[in-house]
Amino acid sequence: MTRVHDMGGRFGDGPVRPEAKDAPVFAEDWHGRALAVTLATGFLGQWNIDVSRHARERLSPKDYTRFSYYEKWISGLADLLVEKGVLTLDDLSGAGTEDPHPLAARVLKAGTVSGALAKGGPADRPSDVPIQFEVGQNVRTVKLAANRLVTGGHTRLPIYAAGANGRILRLHGTHVLPDSNAHGLGEAPEPLYAVAFAAFELWANPEHPNDEVVLDLWQSYLEPA
Repeated sequence: MTRVHDMGGRFGDGPVRPEAKDAPVFAEDWHGRALAVTLATGFLGQWNIDVSRHARERLSPKDYTRFSYYEKWISGLADLLVEKGVLTLDDLSGAGTEDPHPLAARVLKAGTVSGALAKGGPADRPSDVPIQFEVGQNVRTVKLAANRLVTGGHTRLPIYAAGANGRILRLHGTHVLPDSNAHGLGEAPEPLYAVAFAAFELWANPEHPNDEVVLDLWQSYLEPA
C-alpha cells in the first residue's frame, strides 16, 4: 500500500505550478512562525531531522491531504512534543503549568539564530560500510520503497523510483541512514550517491522521456543493474 505523503509523479494530482519570482517568502505571517518554532524546538535535542520528517509522514491521511505545507509542519511538531514528553496536551491547549521548563536553558535565542543556521546540521559521518558502486556504473533501486529495519518506517527512497534503472553520477561520501536514524536505531552511516534516472524509467507516459531526475540515494537502496 502506498503512503499518503509519497506523492511524487503520481497521476491525478495536477501540474506543479511554481510561484512567481516576486512572491513573498511566506504567504501568511503564521507560516514564518511555524518555521521558527519548528527550528527552535529542534535545538532542544529531543529528536533529529529524520524523526521530525517521519512525524509529518505519520499524520492521518485525511489530515495530510487537506493540510497546507506549514499545517503539516506544525501538526507533526505538536505530535512530537507530546510523544517526547516535552509538552503535554494541557500545555498545548494553554492549560499547563507556568513553572520553568527543564529544557529552557537550551532555548535558541534570537541573537544566535543566524550562526546556528549558518552552521547547519551536517549528516556526513565516518563509516565502515565498503563503497560498492563507482561513478558511471549502472544500478537499480530495490523494487519496494520500504524501510527494511522497521515495518512502515521512514525511508528516503520514493515510491516512483522503486525498481528503476539509473546510473551513478557521484559519491557524496558516507552519511547518516534515515531509515535507522528516524527510529532511534543509531545513525548507521553508509555511502550516499547521486543517481540519475531517465524519465521513461520512472513514468509510463512522460512528457519529455529523455529528461533526467537525479536522486540522492543510500547504498542499501541500490543493487547492481
